[in-house]
Amino acid sequence: MHYIEDEIPDYNAHPFGTAVEWQTKESPDSLLRFRGHEEQTFAESSPPTRENVLEDKWVDMWLEDEDRPIKDFYCSMQKKRERRKKQERKIARKTGLESWKEENARSWRKFKNLTSDVLQYLVLWKGTLQTIGGQFGTGIQSYFSFLRFLVLMNFATFLLIAGFIVIPYIVFNELGLQQNLTISNTTGVCFQYNPYPQGLVRFYVFIMDILMGTGFMELTYMFYGFYKKTSVNLAAFSYNIPQAYLVTTLVYFLLSLLWIVIRSVQGLKQSLITEDSTMTNYTNKVFAGWDFCIKDEKIIKLKQRSIRYELKVDLEEEKIKRLHAQRTLNQRIGIYSVRILLNVIVIGLICGAFYCIYRSTEESQRLLEHESVKGNFILELLTGYLPSIVITAANFLLPLLFNISIKWEKYILSMEIRLTLIRCVFLRLASLGMLLYSLWNNITCGGRTDETPCKTCGYNYEDNKCWETRVGQEMYKLLIFDFLTILVMILLVDFPRKVIVDHCSCKLVQLWGQQEFVVPQFVLDIIYGQTVCWIGTFFCPLLPLLNTIKYFIIFYMKRLTLFSNCRPADRTFRASSANFFFLLVLLLGLAISWVPVLYSIFGMTPSKACGPFRDQVSIWDTISTSVEGLPTVAREFLEFIGSPAFAIPLFLLSCIFLFYLMALGSSYGKLVNTLKDQLQMERSRKILLSQAYQ
Repeated sequence: MHYIEDEIPDYNAHPFGTAVEWQTKESPDSLLRFRGHEEQTFAESSPPTRENVLEDKWVDMWLEDEDRPIKDFYCSMQKKRERRKKQERKIARKTGLESWKEENARSWRKFKNLTSDVLQYLVLWKGTLQTIGGQFGTGIQSYFSFLRFLVLMNFATFLLIAGFIVIPYIVFNELGLQQNLTISNTTGVCFQYNPYPQGLVRFYVFIMDILMGTGFMELTYMFYGFYKKTSVNLAAFSYNIPQAYLVTTLVYFLLSLLWIVIRSVQGLKQSLITEDSTMTNYTNKVFAGWDFCIKDEKIIKLKQRSIRYELKVDLEEEKIKRLHAQRTLNQRIGIYSVRILLNVIVIGLICGAFYCIYRSTEESQRLLEHESVKGNFILELLTGYLPSIVITAANFLLPLLFNISIKWEKYILSMEIRLTLIRCVFLRLASLGMLLYSLWNNITCGGRTDETPCKTCGYNYEDNKCWETRVGQEMYKLLIFDFLTILVMILLVDFPRKVIVDHCSCKLVQLWGQQEFVVPQFVLDIIYGQTVCWIGTFFCPLLPLLNTIKYFIIFYMKRLTLFSNCRPADRTFRASSANFFFLLVLLLGLAISWVPVLYSIFGMTPSKACGPFRDQVSIWDTISTSVEGLPTVAREFLEFIGSPAFAIPLFLLSCIFLFYLMALGSSYGKLVNTLKDQLQMERSRKILLSQAYQ
């Protein structure tokens, strides 16, 4: 005790630091606590001690914040009453204008609080998410929160497209205000486009058209080919459909980027706090790893097993790291040889899947023109969905092989999870890239010996009279097939598995066990679907609406199967709660979706027989033509922004700012490491002092 008394600082030096230091060393309770009637009576009857004086000084200093309402202060009712009387005396001494300003500020604060409370009732699925979090924890709740985020983003995209493209086009068409822009030649072979079937139509044609987006579906608001190159010019109003189509596309891509980046930054802050466990890995799991939202007994036991499993995994990882450090040179050579061999096999499997996707796309296009396929409903449907079937099969089978091969590579568990997820992400996104490559290869006559159609029209007119609609149809079919696959897995796999496990006592069935709700796999599924939607929105404008409906239904189906069939996974993924990794993958999917859309805008000749950009060299020429029609000052300003004289300095300034942020982040990192070292030294010093005074 003599040492502690010598170390007590001067408490009159700084109230804030004094209160904190005094609280840490002498008082076991919180300074700012709610004191009941008995505690107040004891404090009033007893003489003022050093503890009471310091606490009153600290609370009075804290209550000096006049901008905060009294209900936000965590102190006794007596202090709140004193604060209220003090405010009333200040208001009484103020002039009329000052009192009026004070009253207005108070009314505005009450209005904001009331508005915030009302808006809480408008949050989509708030009660459902709270129920899921209470029953299964925040890890599984993060999946449904992520799904809600995609629903809102798709719905916002649909509102943007409907407000600036679809609704204006409908209104102008119904009122007869549209004026077709001049097209140089409409009699050539490139301008012939009639998707309606000729001759006798069978009964299943309409069903086939709905499922595949062909026939009458091509001339609806769903696809690119329906919109015409029109504009409306009134006395004080001018609206150009091609300009609105292109600008809206760029705006919703930018909106999606900003939305994801903002959410990613929030997730990054949380991940930096929760995932950085260099010094407190085991401490966080023991003292802060419990989820107090859980109230179901079964889920409590699962959560206990999950925490116990994480501690076991951490201990096993430390053991494996020590074993890795003790390996001989021959053992390391053997493990590296096995890893290289397995990675070569994995790359070969992925390349084989890409080749199957490429061949299925070509064969689907060829077989759909075959007479024996056209008259058969089942064959025609399977042929039309052949690329979607191959992509879905590859995305389902190859991850199973990845999970088997990773066991032989002798990585630690965290590395196994990361590497498997990276391979699955690459497979899913690259499979879409291979599908688009095969489509573009067919559209641009790549690999064809006869390039006459491309020389005549600028693209393969024989197979793709409206190639934008053709790309939109593939994305439309991918979205529908992905949705049907998820429903089939839930209805025909998850529910029967639950029934078999509950009513069969066979050891093999019990070993198979109940369905796990694997958050990473399910999140990658919806990211894949969102990437398909982004790619196809330019070619199929109403695809965000379909994707909103799809995710809306999936939310309730996954909720049903979660409460009825599934249990949380024993092997938890640490990043699932923060969602930063999944948002990073979603951002990667958005970047990949830009490539085909921007290539179509800048590098390809638009269809001459359909769409709002017909009879143009490129889609971007619409912006160039619009800029030429602006006044001289506006045109010169926009030309300067697009010139190298503006772009190069902007690029240099961006690089300088980026290097500044990197240097700032590096300095902060060094500071954090220094503070960690100081904490480590302080902990060691306290241990030594405690041992010395025992």
